[in-house]
Amino acid sequence: MKPGTSLLDRAPIDLVRRIRQGHRRSVAFCAYAAVTSLAYALAYLIRFEFSWPSDYTVTFLASLPLLVAIRHFCHLAFRLTTSRWRFVGVSDVLRLAAATLLGSVAFLAISRGLPLAPAVPVSVVAGEAVLSALLTSAVWISYRVAFEALRYRFGGSAGKPVRVLVIGAGESGYMLAREMSRRNTGYRPVGFVDDDPHKWGTRLAGLEVIGALSDLKPIASTFAVEELVLAVPHATPAQMRTIVEQCEATELPYRVLPSIAEVLDGNVRLDQVREVRIEDLLGREPVKLELQELADDLRDACVLVTGAAGSIGSELSRQIALHRPSVLVLFDQAETELYYLELELRERHPKLRLVPVIGDIVDRDAVEEVFDAHSPTHVFHAAAYKHVPMMEANVRQAVRNNAVGTRVIAEAAGRYGARRFVLVSTDKAVKPTSVMGATKRLAEMVVLEMQDRHPATAYAAVRFGNVLGSNGSVIPLFRRQLAAGKPLTVTHPDATRYFMTIPEAVQLILQASLLPEIRGHIAMLEMGEPIRIVELARNLLRLSGHRSRRRNVVFTGLRPGEKLHEELVAPDEETEETVIPKVRIIKTGERPARPVTEVLADWNEALHAHRDATLVKSLSTMFPGLRAKPAPMIPAVPMASPTVTAGFVEHTPG
Repeated sequence: MKPGTSLLDRAPIDLVRRIRQGHRRSVAFCAYAAVTSLAYALAYLIRFEFSWPSDYTVTFLASLPLLVAIRHFCHLAFRLTTSRWRFVGVSDVLRLAAATLLGSVAFLAISRGLPLAPAVPVSVVAGEAVLSALLTSAVWISYRVAFEALRYRFGGSAGKPVRVLVIGAGESGYMLAREMSRRNTGYRPVGFVDDDPHKWGTRLAGLEVIGALSDLKPIASTFAVEELVLAVPHATPAQMRTIVEQCEATELPYRVLPSIAEVLDGNVRLDQVREVRIEDLLGREPVKLELQELADDLRDACVLVTGAAGSIGSELSRQIALHRPSVLVLFDQAETELYYLELELRERHPKLRLVPVIGDIVDRDAVEEVFDAHSPTHVFHAAAYKHVPMMEANVRQAVRNNAVGTRVIAEAAGRYGARRFVLVSTDKAVKPTSVMGATKRLAEMVVLEMQDRHPATAYAAVRFGNVLGSNGSVIPLFRRQLAAGKPLTVTHPDATRYFMTIPEAVQLILQASLLPEIRGHIAMLEMGEPIRIVELARNLLRLSGHRSRRRNVVFTGLRPGEKLHEELVAPDEETEETVIPKVRIIKTGERPARPVTEVLADWNEALHAHRDATLVKSLSTMFPGLRAKPAPMIPAVPMASPTVTAGFVEHTPG
């Protein structure tokens, strides 16, 4: 009963439900009684070779009411009278068999005690049991077939159904085809294709497995297919790329059934079919991290998330909220995004105490106020400036926010006795060549130093590569360019990056916070092989239906501060395995002779005086690979006349 619903309000609902159940039981009783009578009569006819002996007429008529009654009570005991015939399955058949066997044994035992002459033959009892089970099953199947045929004919969507070819003749493909066949959804499956030769020529859901994926184009043409559905939830990204290429060759629209993790309990429905996403074509398997221990760790905890309105911070907040901390403090200076995140979390978790705070992480007074009021036990520091070219032109803000802001939050966490502090870092902190990367490396160094100053707090950093779909990442940029009808801009044909999804990154952060060996160290994810940006662009063009994708990529040249290839581990760092598969601990080299917190203090004058050149010089001294040059604004990307090079439109940097 829903909260606030009185017994009086509930009474009409209960009455309607009882009427419907009584009606269903009455119909079932009449049908089962007719089936039992017919089966009993047929059993006599078969026993006596269709020559009815007159001396068994009295026995038949006297024992039939007893048999019907016993059958009815057995059906009640096994809940067959309330089963919905539209949805009968294996479990219903098993219950029918058990009820039939029990009823036959009971009938034979009781009939032997009746003054019947002659007695009911054992062979008749056995024959009736078999016939009764078969006829009942036939009634169920007939009802289901008739119902689905009528619904397909008169219900659902209007118009001619779309002819669909299902790719993947496994359980998911079978369930999907059955779903389309059972409902008038506007789709009509015509068959399957599968690369397993043992399945060719067999039938699923009444449809033939026609052939292999390599024959997809001629099969689609022969059977007048109008759309393709990929029912391969276990396919690897490499296999998905192959399938998508074959689908493209047909020039037909195609959609995919989500991964098996998204199709819970194998309950495949047509409304789960979606467009193929770029994540499906990533060159590695997504890492699945278990978070079972997180609920215990966050129980009665106060959690502070900085940068809570950002891509990583908002997903952190969502997953933390699922584990029910006592308080969740959302700290960010982006008012609108924070407002919408608060609305979302309050709707999903009405009992969770949320505290949205508009503030700047370098504002010591604001940070002190938050820590003094709430004493957070867990701090997840996701606030950062992350756009490489923009930070090249805004050196002071990069140092102020990424390095000094981290020091302010980390110091407060230690002084107020937080149990855990986790910094969200980046692969650009490895051998930094950009201001953004250098300031994030400074943030890592600050966190490691804080472990020595505040040993009661477990400090850690989590380092990972690019995040698909995050604000400002390459995928949203590509999609905006596609929407505007523009070519996709790629910096360099050989540029590579590591990629992961936002949920994957957040799970790494949360899981790493629980590792005992993370204290005072950096965690990283084994992200497989890096992916060429141009391949990512081609895949996105492929999914968008652009046939001439090779001429829809424009090379613009590396932007200020950008690397051609990113790394996750520096030459002076070593990694060690952890109990979490594919998550490693980074052992850093020697600590700098002078604490980073003291270095940042020396930069106060340059920060307040807006002396970017001084800051760049100091950063270059600490990180020799830095290629930054102070600039008053973001340098414009030179746009020369495009020339065709190796099948691509290329803009030559000036």
